[in-house]
Amino acid sequence: MASSGQTVLQFSSSSTSVSARVHPLVIFNICDFYVRRADQAERVIGTLLGSVLPDGTVDIRNSYAVPHNESSDQVALDIDYHHNMLLSHQKVNPKEVIVGWFSTGFGVTGGSALIHEFYAREVSNPVHLTVDTGFKNGEAAIKGFVSINLSLGDQQLAAQFQEIPLDLRMVEAERVGFDVLKPTTVDKIPNDLEGMEASMERLLALIDDVYKYVDDVVEGRVAPDNDIGQFLSDTVASIPKLSPHEFDKLVNDSLQDQLLLLYLSSITRTQLSLAEKLNTAAQIL
Repeated sequence: MASSGQTVLQFSSSSTSVSARVHPLVIFNICDFYVRRADQAERVIGTLLGSVLPDGTVDIRNSYAVPHNESSDQVALDIDYHHNMLLSHQKVNPKEVIVGWFSTGFGVTGGSALIHEFYAREVSNPVHLTVDTGFKNGEAAIKGFVSINLSLGDQQLAAQFQEIPLDLRMVEAERVGFDVLKPTTVDKIPNDLEGMEASMERLLALIDDVYKYVDDVVEGRVAPDNDIGQFLSDTVASIPKLSPHEFDKLVNDSLQDQLLLLYLSSITRTQLSLAEKLNTAAQIL
């Protein structure tokens, strides 16, 4: 290109293939940080911890908030607090390292570039995760970004945030809690029975979809797929073969275990309450 006498603006392509996988604990933590924020704080920022998988996917497993002061033209982070929290986390999970940072709000703001520049000194190519706790679109939108450098020859001119694919995977119990967080308002948090009922309804809907797909394949309305057929066969084979009596016994045993745990926790609360009252009475006397 130099021989043609043309000057070319270039974007760095090293960040364009990045993707991230977010564990639901991270989203729950961020929402909790936002609820507990200082009265004058408009948003919460913090550090993302995790690892980079062999395929290049950033696996985000944990997070912690970092105190900060933010104005229209500058951002001040409590760096000592950030490093102390990092050391504390790595004592428990030494394999977790800094993979990026998060902020509450809808998308990237003016001060995001300054914060991203700090985390770029902590780790190469950090991921910026945003969680819309303001529910602007009716639910908590979760997005991930990386910074792409715009250069003119060897001189870097600016940086641009580019959205990356996010994979939010969770088990059924985590899905129930996440579904509660998504709407703008909820009447109440579902109890165990209501959560189980919602899970059973979702399971029945999936079974109906499977029945419909199998019938369509048998009738010739849909072309068969060997991968789907193998998956369905493995799923059916994994179901334990229990008689009705054995199934009832299994359910009853599980129910009795849960009732025992509730009874023990109630006894523990009562004992703690009595101990607190006795200590108070002893101090008065």
